[in-house]
Amino acid sequence: MPTFAYDAVNNAGKKQSGTVDATSADEALKKIRSQGLFPSGVKEQKIPGGSTTAAKKVRDPGKKKKGKGINISFGGVSTKTLTLFTRQLSTLQDAGLPLLRSLQILESQQKPCKLKTVLQGVCEEVESGTSLSEAMAKFPKCFDRLYSKMVAAGEVGGVLDVILQRLADFMEKGQRLKRRIIGALIYPAVVIFIAVLIVTGIMYFVIPKFQEIFEDFDVKLPDLTLYMIAASKWVAGTSTKDQVVPGAIWVLISPVLIFLFFKLVRKTGPGRAFTDIVILKVPVLGTMLRKTAIARFTRTLGTLISAGVPILEAILITRDTSGNYVFERALTKVHDSIREGDTFAGPLREAKVCDAIVVNMIDVGEETGDLDVMLMKIADNYDEEVDVAVASLLSLLEPFMVVVLGGIVLLIVLALFLPLVSMIESVSSTTKK
Repeated sequence: MPTFAYDAVNNAGKKQSGTVDATSADEALKKIRSQGLFPSGVKEQKIPGGSTTAAKKVRDPGKKKKGKGINISFGGVSTKTLTLFTRQLSTLQDAGLPLLRSLQILESQQKPCKLKTVLQGVCEEVESGTSLSEAMAKFPKCFDRLYSKMVAAGEVGGVLDVILQRLADFMEKGQRLKRRIIGALIYPAVVIFIAVLIVTGIMYFVIPKFQEIFEDFDVKLPDLTLYMIAASKWVAGTSTKDQVVPGAIWVLISPVLIFLFFKLVRKTGPGRAFTDIVILKVPVLGTMLRKTAIARFTRTLGTLISAGVPILEAILITRDTSGNYVFERALTKVHDSIREGDTFAGPLREAKVCDAIVVNMIDVGEETGDLDVMLMKIADNYDEEVDVAVASLLSLLEPFMVVVLGGIVLLIVLALFLPLVSMIESVSSTTKK
């Protein structure tokens, strides 16, 4: 009976080679598949000491030949897209499909985008014998360190589908928290932007008309009106002959310049540390961001520990993904403390970055051996507190904006109508005489 050498891929995506006795290539393919393998090619071997048959490589008819197409993609991978991919991959793995086949299915259904290009690279790596976590680690802009480490833990523990499901839940909750904060800030930002546009328009178009009227009547103008006219000239670009750029341009581009300056400052280590410390000390906003950071780092750490990642490595990953210098410094101290055999709660209590209840719950989690469960409870609790903090921020911003905008309108009205009152009084006294 002829002997066939084969190359195949197992359920974990690893390449495997071997031989099988069969009367034909088709029968060899059936035998290989019955072993739980997925053959990529079968070749009949030469018979020692006898006649030889021309070695012929037979491809698995179920395996499609991969064509090299052009896939142009721009931008990055959104969290929403990555979450959907993670959940779909978890579903396919739970259904028992081979890893490589699952990746190929998900890659084929993607529209031309960054993720499709990345998945093509991941499929090639897995097909060549690389583990999924190692393949994903080669694309850090799509799969960050937290993602690849959790996948690695799932591969080691044989529970990749469960870990992917947890990872998708983690990303969804993080994205939901981010959306709540951004949604809370959109309303005041839009109101302030429209108010700035209206005030700039009044300065540019309305006040110069009143200035002409005042000059015609030769009325002595109050100081408030003079200041308003000077501001109007600056906005219109006519305050001095040397003014090249109208002030209206500076007003409109100043938010962009401030944002770019802020991003530039945060590119430096000291600048990032300074801004993070200052932001956390801002009333109301600082409290909300602190609660957000606590919810984020506890959920990240709890998810990693429950996935089986060693605690020291989990703390380092959490530190690198916390997004805040203050919490990075605190988690570094926690890492050093645990490495020396001390507790988690001790250095966190000394850092004073978390409320006492958080530290006490972590302390209890250490004592009972349910640190991951306790961390997830803290994260859920602080998610709710962030909702309350966002509502409080909105309730404070609305009356504050009304008062500020009302004050600006009052100043403009007084500046324009005080001279009119003087003009009316002057005309009235002239008429009586």
